[in-house]
Amino acid sequence: MIELLLPADVSSAATRAETVPDGTLFPEEEALVAKSVAKRRNDFATARACARRAMAGLGLPPVPVLSGRRGRPLWPEGIVGTLTHCAGYRAAALARATDVLSLGIDAEPHGPLPTGVRELVTLPAERERIGPPAREGTGEIHWDRILFSAKESVFKAWYPVTGVELDFVEADLTFHRPDAPGSGEGSPGPVAAEGAFAARLLLTDPALPTTLHGRWRVEDDIVVTAVLVRPDWREREGM
Repeated sequence: MIELLLPADVSSAATRAETVPDGTLFPEEEALVAKSVAKRRNDFATARACARRAMAGLGLPPVPVLSGRRGRPLWPEGIVGTLTHCAGYRAAALARATDVLSLGIDAEPHGPLPTGVRELVTLPAERERIGPPAREGTGEIHWDRILFSAKESVFKAWYPVTGVELDFVEADLTFHRPDAPGSGEGSPGPVAAEGAFAARLLLTDPALPTTLHGRWRVEDDIVVTAVLVRPDWREREGM
């Protein structure tokens, strides 16, 4: 479902599989997770299998996706991309740098945040806007989880543009909520909701963008979010 949040010039791929066949990884990738626990290896391998499918969508040959600082994926020259994985969903999104400056996607289980996490990752104004936590098992939308995922997408898109790491309280998110849950037009299966969000970045450097925009979707107990930054973001910000 990540492809439903991204424009046509972004190639994406996703899977619900928790594992991939042996031999999926390149030797250089295998070396990065050789001593990792099984869950870490599976997350790493399934996300890179998605990356290879997304490469094919851009007409690119399959190549290793190694890791940079803090695990950031390293893409071929001229390509920007992003990965995500959670229980039951893995995805990759890639684009040519001539079309897209930066991408961020995230996937999370659609459920309440663990106790105490809500206060750590949200601002008071955000908590007021999204309201109290939804009750699990009631079919309500877990706005705190969507907000968490959206901030993850913002951070993934932000760092490649600026080289600056954001904290959770350095972005103030506002959601464009749907009027009511329902099925997305043309979507393959039931959808709880989908919409857009804006992230106001609480930084003082005038050389940096002040707002990033993204989209979110809930489907089959998974939250996905996406943020895209175009090469002309400076002009769009009036800089």
